[in-house]
Amino acid sequence: MTIENLSANKSFAGWHKQYSHQSQALNCSMRFAIYLPPHISSGKKVPVLYWLSGLTCTDENFMQKSGVQRVAAELGIAIVAPDTSPRGEEVADDKHYDLGQGAGFYVNATQAPWNRHYQMYDYVVKELPKLIEETFPVSDKRAISGHSMGGHGALSIAMLNPTRYSSMSAFSPICNPISTPWGQKAFSAYLGKDKTTWQNHDASELMKQATHFVPAKVDQGGADDFLLEQLKPETLEAAAKMRDYTLELKIHEGYDHSYYFIASFIEEHLRFHASHLNR
Repeated sequence: MTIENLSANKSFAGWHKQYSHQSQALNCSMRFAIYLPPHISSGKKVPVLYWLSGLTCTDENFMQKSGVQRVAAELGIAIVAPDTSPRGEEVADDKHYDLGQGAGFYVNATQAPWNRHYQMYDYVVKELPKLIEETFPVSDKRAISGHSMGGHGALSIAMLNPTRYSSMSAFSPICNPISTPWGQKAFSAYLGKDKTTWQNHDASELMKQATHFVPAKVDQGGADDFLLEQLKPETLEAAAKMRDYTLELKIHEGYDHSYYFIASFIEEHLRFHASHLNR
């Protein structure tokens, strides 16, 4: 697969780069960002943390606002951030921010017109890692994390593929999308009216049924405007207790839904993932 380098910036002795490529899974051109730590200069293959961003974001938000490069450079972890949806004039869209372009929800759409392009699950789980591992000096050791809609994606994807990821984490995830306005709107459009299919992409429902546990860390801001209606971390906590699932969940008073929150605790998340990637 041909990829095009769009930009390159040196950062903490490593490189932040942005690429575009033609995605077969999504049937359109896609963009992703990658941070390669300085360890690759010795010829060493490094593990990868995949970061899934939230509604309205692109591959750029996390890489430019979180400060992740400093710790990734120290720990020798590559960071890969895909876009949040397929893009382009030919790609179906909606006038509202919580559906369509910028709001792929990391599922494989089964309903028209979304099913032509919106196969974000296959892109994140299969196509993108294959491309990354064939192109860059990285190993097949993977962890996954994300924010809000991306937190939903990270948790659900890891639990659906427990042998592919050494650990999972999330900031302010949509923990129970089948019972929230964001999730219900997206799942109705992408997956149809059969709500039994929705449960396959709901972190709280998946955690209740888990048989293979992926170490999990979740941080949530106590002053998050979306906390009560959209995020519902209490459902994930209840599911973990029901299943005796290894989950570290913290509520941080005063913090909101922004990247100020993510930047405050991203180092803890990287060190958490490093402890499992290096086992």
